[in-house]
Amino acid sequence: MTKSQRQHRVAEIIGERVVSTAAQIVGILSTEGIAATQATVTRDLQEIGAVKVRDGNARRLSLPQAPSTGPAPLDHLRRMLGEWGIGIENSGHLIVVRTPPGCAHVVASALDRSQVNGMLGTVAGDDTILVIAKENYGGDRLADDLKILAGLEVNASPQGKKK
Repeated sequence: MTKSQRQHRVAEIIGERVVSTAAQIVGILSTEGIAATQATVTRDLQEIGAVKVRDGNARRLSLPQAPSTGPAPLDHLRRMLGEWGIGIENSGHLIVVRTPPGCAHVVASALDRSQVNGMLGTVAGDDTILVIAKENYGGDRLADDLKILAGLEVNASPQGKKK
């Protein structure tokens, strides 16, 4: 087992059970067939940011909660696409959004956080974003939705005729 795999399992244990010491975690890992010393687990706890918190009258190990980014409002996505969306095209269930250089990650983050209907997710490069449409929604429909949000012209038909 690699260090990152062990640390992942230690984090899972902290999330699943009430534990207060590295020795308890060593015991749990041992029952799962994972060999680790108390010193190793203590270092793992430090590296993953585990802290002791008061839970009633007892103390236990906990991981700090990651800040919640929550869903972005649709107006935020509309501003991002309107400002930085240069072009949007699709091929099947794949949509390509073009941006100026260095802007793709900002627009992709807004897309991911917006929870747009029909979108599975994005992959961003420097000036290009790959958006994957859900099978039951369709790439044409999602591309048109994104074009409307960006203020770009929408195709009237799949043959490319403009409205």
